[in-house]
Amino acid sequence: MSRVSFDQLLDAGAQYGHLKRKWNPHMAPYIFAEKKGIHIIDLHKTVVKVDEAAAAMKQIAKSGKKILFVATKKQAKEAVSERVKAVGMPYVTERWSGGMLTNFATIRKAVRKMSLIDKMEKDGTLATMSKRERLQVSRQRAKLEKNLGSISDLTRIPAAVFLVDVMKEHIALAEAKKLGIPVFAIVDTNSDPRGVDFVIPANDDATKSITSIVDAVVGAVAEGLNERKSDKASTKDEEGTSETEAPAAEEAPAAEEAPAAEEANEDKADA
Repeated sequence: MSRVSFDQLLDAGAQYGHLKRKWNPHMAPYIFAEKKGIHIIDLHKTVVKVDEAAAAMKQIAKSGKKILFVATKKQAKEAVSERVKAVGMPYVTERWSGGMLTNFATIRKAVRKMSLIDKMEKDGTLATMSKRERLQVSRQRAKLEKNLGSISDLTRIPAAVFLVDVMKEHIALAEAKKLGIPVFAIVDTNSDPRGVDFVIPANDDATKSITSIVDAVVGAVAEGLNERKSDKASTKDEEGTSETEAPAAEEAPAAEEAPAAEEANEDKADA
């Protein structure tokens, strides 16, 4: 069964592309028709592509790796942040800081700076500062939180990137390609799909369209995480069973030594 149905996508307006004059010829395989100067996306192909992307993302999540979601356009921010936060994946919905992937070490320094400020607040160091210094530090912390808060737990380069609108997120796309990171993306008719590993052809401007697709892929990520959790629990149970069986094997030699102990007791009695 598909992760999202044709009718769901149709109701969400996922079929509406851009004006014909704005189209990218490389999107031709995903275009069904033209209506009143607007390209109509073939939703049958979208359903297939959503399933392909979801299956791959599920496996990445199951392996314990991270997928970075990037959606800084107004229509996508809330839909992405709410859903992605629920499965504990990193996301960027405010602004893509250049070098977030290609200069990851610098980004990690900024995250550590944020953690240091938090520590200063907890241990009372901030309280010893002047009012002006505290205000400066608070502003710095707020700025870091806005830009990096959602990726503060990202300790290494993500295993994959999911983009909403490859034209809007062209810097993130370029950085991912430079590092060889697989890219999943919602691609509209005005965009070039060639740099994307898993193309999901759909309207990337309508909130309903974005939400229906993000729901499907995030649902797959959640499944992958749950399966990973179940596998870990099963492994732990098996290890626990092995440990309880081990002493029995160790007790066997003791049983063989018992007669010798009895003989010693008898000798003692005779003495």
